[in-house]
Amino acid sequence: MGLDDTKVMSLRLSEELAAEMAYVCRVDEVSVSEGIRAAIYRHVATRRADERFQARLRERLEKDREVLERLAE
Repeated sequence: MGLDDTKVMSLRLSEELAAEMAYVCRVDEVSVSEGIRAAIYRHVATRRADERFQARLRERLEKDREVLERLAE
């Protein structure tokens, strides 16, 4: 992953959660950024595997398609 294909994002965490994340990453011997990326990858994978989420996603896609088609007229 090079600099051209990344996006910098800000993240606000409570002091307690930030400290816990930092400690977990220290024990796992990874950077906090890598630990957070891994957590996000797992979250996205979980959502992709969730049938209810997939149904809501398809509903959202259809609604968005309708709006985009109206805008393109």
